[in-house]
Amino acid sequence: MSDLLSIGYTGLRAYSKALSTVGDNIANAQTPGYARRRLDLAEVPAGSNMVLYRGSVTPGGVDVRGVVRSVDQWLINDARLSSGDSDRAAAKLDWMNRVEGALSDDSNGLKTALTRLYTTADQLTADPSNPTLRAQFLQAASDIAAGFQTAANRLSSLSDGVSSAGTAEVSQFNTNLDALEQINVGLRKARDGSTNQAALMDERDRLLDQLSSQAGVSATLDAHGAATLRATGSGDLLVGGGVVTPIAMTTAADGRIAYTIGGAPFPNATGSLAGFAEAANHIADQRAGLDTMATQFAGQLNAAHQAGVDADGNAGQPLFTGTSAATLTATPLTASQVAAADGASTNGNMLTLGAMRGANDPEATWSGHLATQAQATASARAQDAAATTRADAAAAARGSVSEVNLDNEAAELLRFQQAYSAAARTIQVARETMQTLLSSL
Repeated sequence: MSDLLSIGYTGLRAYSKALSTVGDNIANAQTPGYARRRLDLAEVPAGSNMVLYRGSVTPGGVDVRGVVRSVDQWLINDARLSSGDSDRAAAKLDWMNRVEGALSDDSNGLKTALTRLYTTADQLTADPSNPTLRAQFLQAASDIAAGFQTAANRLSSLSDGVSSAGTAEVSQFNTNLDALEQINVGLRKARDGSTNQAALMDERDRLLDQLSSQAGVSATLDAHGAATLRATGSGDLLVGGGVVTPIAMTTAADGRIAYTIGGAPFPNATGSLAGFAEAANHIADQRAGLDTMATQFAGQLNAAHQAGVDADGNAGQPLFTGTSAATLTATPLTASQVAAADGASTNGNMLTLGAMRGANDPEATWSGHLATQAQATASARAQDAAATTRADAAAAARGSVSEVNLDNEAAELLRFQQAYSAAARTIQVARETMQTLLSSL
């Protein structure tokens, strides 16, 4: 009779806990980072059995050994690796698109102004004394200078923007390191198999997921589930043994980003931080290239204009001043100061200037630069698409093990409800049997 009561009692306790676990799964079906739980149930050995010998199969009830999370560590690690690559590609692509926008003709009108300058020069060869065409020529030069300035200012703003984004991401990364150490403290104190331990492990995995998406890190777990985190590239300790080592970011004068840990370089080839660094390097290259093109363009046009003679018979003056794209400025000239003539004819200098138009002229160089940027952006877009597909597949594989399936939970709910009812009925039968025996005495 005592065995029957024990079976019923342990059953009620176990299946009540199982119903609570199923309820938690259903309630957290859409919670990010939540891993499905299940109870580890085992048969309770009957009192007549010895530790090393079981004479007969005698039911003794059911025991709850603990809460078990449905996870596959290999799938988790694979998902983190692919997530880091995906976030790196996404961060880089975002800023590459912005660079392409900053250099586009819709943004700065530079391509249109360059074309207008040469077109007006061609028109001046037919009518060199036309004041309207002379004014249009000077306006095109002014628009070119303004276009270079606009492009330079927008690239400078993008450089500041990616630096600010990197700084914010580093701050969040360090905050996550501190949070991970706090979770480690909790895991070392948590009871094995408890719901509290499972919740701490969920939070630990969520933090490791986020850290992996930000930078290249690798984690190892001890017997309590506490994580030791190291930098993948250098092996530097980030979290472990009660120690948290934050990283830092420095921005060079040209906007390039570098990361350090403990004053030493922090090599990083994946995660959003790597994407920001690659974007910052690309923007710095674009700014340097823009300055080079601006000074070369100004030098070519100044030399060509100074070789001519204006309407008053004076030598042509420089069309531009400045030593960079941001400082390039059109010289304030009047229409009569346009040096359309040369020593031989009234339109000779415009003919010479028009002859500059070709494979190596500023107009063609700028078009080639835009094409190169478009190709780089297209390449980044293709990398992002591939990395996203890879990350989605890895996340789906991980989710097939860890995510909550409501249909399965509904079936489990029904199963444990029936088991709970059976356990309650067992106690009722034991009580009725005992009453019958007592009443017969």
